[in-house]
Amino acid sequence: MTQQGSYYYVPSASYWPLVGTLALLLLASGAVLWVNSYSLGPLVVTLGFAVLIFMLAGWFRTVIRESESGLYGQRVDASFRWAMSWFIFSEVMFFAAFFGTLFYARVLSVPDLASVDGQLLWPNFSAIWPNAGPGYKDRFSPMAAMGIPAINTLLLLSSGATLTWAHWGLLKSNRNQLRLGLILTIALGLLFISLQAHEYSHAYSEMNLKLTTGIYGTTFYMLTGFHGLHVTIGVTMLTVMLFRVLAGHFKPDHHFAFEAVAWYWHFVDVVWLLLFVVVYWI
Repeated sequence: MTQQGSYYYVPSASYWPLVGTLALLLLASGAVLWVNSYSLGPLVVTLGFAVLIFMLAGWFRTVIRESESGLYGQRVDASFRWAMSWFIFSEVMFFAAFFGTLFYARVLSVPDLASVDGQLLWPNFSAIWPNAGPGYKDRFSPMAAMGIPAINTLLLLSSGATLTWAHWGLLKSNRNQLRLGLILTIALGLLFISLQAHEYSHAYSEMNLKLTTGIYGTTFYMLTGFHGLHVTIGVTMLTVMLFRVLAGHFKPDHHFAFEAVAWYWHFVDVVWLLLFVVVYWI
């Protein structure tokens, strides 16, 4: 059914959900085999990821083809916007859980362990942060805000500006500005990921700051690590947008895929600002 008037485009039956189900089955089965030390575990997980990537590429190619064919109208566009909004809301809740864990540890647990009652179990424990907890005895150095974290903050803020500049180019039908803005945003994102990898290497080798460094190490790597994963996903999405732009896709009045990626990228920027303040700065 084509998009006419008030009709809503309904795609034909697709086998991609079945392929996605197979990918998830392989990933789950492989993970179970892996944690139980079966040699096939890593191979099955790798195969699962390969099938998942194949499914995503194929399904998105189908959606792009339908969009470029003019099958999607305003009602489909509204559905996409609601879907992306709820997806970003779920991501907000995802990070809220980790920020809540950090708040609980810093504001409630550490002071309670250093209280009079807590001293009965952990004598001489101090309510200071960063703190790995009373059971952690090795020395470690906390990550300072200045240096790579501050540079990465500047990089992400700049990437938000370059992406907005690219969007303006799209709205004005300035394809050169659109392409250049996307290339700059991708480059800044890749530089962010590279610097974070260097930061992790330095933390592990010289600061004894690891995932096993008590509550501080756990919350530090869970928050910054998952954020780094989201930056990686965002860069991948932006790269897909760049290839679509080079292929001549998107118009000033029809480009929600680009807007959806922009929403996601700005969300990642905002999360980093909050993370920089509460994890690195205070």
